[in-house]
Amino acid sequence: MDPVSVGLVGCGSISDAYLSNDAFDCYEIVACGDLDRERAEATAAEYGIDARPVDDLLSDPAIEAIVNLTPPSVHAQVCTSALEADTHVYTEKPFATTVADARAVVDLAAERDLLVGSAPDTVLGAALQTCRTVVEEGRIGRPIGATAIWTSPGHEAWHPDPDLYYGEGGGPLFDMGPYYVTALVSLLGPATRVAGSVGAADDERTIGSGPREGESIDVSVPTHESGVVDFDSGAIATLLTSFDVQGSTLPEPAFELYGTEGTLALPDPNHFDGEVAIHRGGEVEAVEHTHEYVAGRGAGVADLAYAIRDEGWTHRTSGTLALHVLEALAGIRNSSSEGEHVPIEADLELPPALPREFPRS
Repeated sequence: MDPVSVGLVGCGSISDAYLSNDAFDCYEIVACGDLDRERAEATAAEYGIDARPVDDLLSDPAIEAIVNLTPPSVHAQVCTSALEADTHVYTEKPFATTVADARAVVDLAAERDLLVGSAPDTVLGAALQTCRTVVEEGRIGRPIGATAIWTSPGHEAWHPDPDLYYGEGGGPLFDMGPYYVTALVSLLGPATRVAGSVGAADDERTIGSGPREGESIDVSVPTHESGVVDFDSGAIATLLTSFDVQGSTLPEPAFELYGTEGTLALPDPNHFDGEVAIHRGGEVEAVEHTHEYVAGRGAGVADLAYAIRDEGWTHRTSGTLALHVLEALAGIRNSSSEGEHVPIEADLELPPALPREFPRS
């Protein structure tokens, strides 16, 4: 197939992961743009592509798809601009900062017969696809529950510009929650309702590295967030994400799925690789990977490209999935303020497992 021509918007540190991935020939990143013109030009020079003003990139009819790596607060805005220019779009997580914005993007894409996709694409990796195979083959029996725990002292300790993690679209649930909940939805099916409690240890954070070291930044989102997710299958998952934990004795990650005949030890959903094992009766069964892809971010862009070119391809990292996951995450926060379970309204038909031959030859 002819490669899909892709423009990248947002040349921050995560852009390197997309630009350096040479595992796919179904798309080609040909240009990049950033509000910081010098950063865009430096990125373009490093990777041998064109640097373009963002508006030009979004409106260029030769660009078939946009990879949106901007801060979360403008994810929906950039996605909307791309779709209004009749351009497909794939965005980093979270899909948007509000469910209403996310739903508007999904609806606009449908109206214009365009595709919109969203990270995380780690569910396309060998480890999590292997987990799905284990579940679908019934090797742990009927899934009844899961535990997902991710904690840290906060990103300001190492990130030179951590503001976005503590502003609109930030917080541990919106930052790390998409990895865990997307993985759980891919294994357990659609969520039906959520409940939660959230809080914050401090209203300021101090940057611990880089040129802004010692600078204080405001915290306007929860930083310790705990939730329960009920699934249509009957399974119940417990979720904890936090920027307020100074140390932990729990394994990393603390992520497992409980079945009537065994427990599936899940890999870190922030990665494409990882060990998979089944625990039962004090015995541990290592599970050999059924899939091969471990090459990193870009798999979701390839998923989008295949769906653009091939009507028979199922778009797996779709906006519909991302909307469903975002509604669950936002629902946990809403539950905390409202004091009751919050139903999940976004419909989701779970796409089939990824073919074992991915990327396609």
